[in-house]
Amino acid sequence: MYRKNRSFRSGFLHAADGVKEAWKSERSMRIHIVTAALVIVFGFLLSISTWEWIACVTLFGLVIGAELGNTALEHAVDICSPQPDPRAKRVKDIAAAAVLVVSLAAAVVGLLIFAPKVWNVFFGG
Repeated sequence: MYRKNRSFRSGFLHAADGVKEAWKSERSMRIHIVTAALVIVFGFLLSISTWEWIACVTLFGLVIGAELGNTALEHAVDICSPQPDPRAKRVKDIAAAAVLVVSLAAAVVGLLIFAPKVWNVFFGG
């Protein structure tokens, strides 16, 4: 339930509840978070630079933020338009496309950062 004049702590708890809810209900959110955890592990194992960490963390935030926004919008559209409606589908598709674009950008940056390091591990460099 929404309350006026909530404190920072209660606002943070509501946000944490939102992340937990998205984790439980959205398979794609779980995939993004598990992928981020794997990138963190490989980042430590392959000793990525500070700037590479900055790129990774920024993209984690963008991907997970886009996924949370997409999830919220999908739920809002379902409330406003419970019956199938091509306009509602269009809104959902555009929000999903935002997640796709950010995820593809993150994948490209991940390849640019990690492919040379993995290559060096296996083939020397």
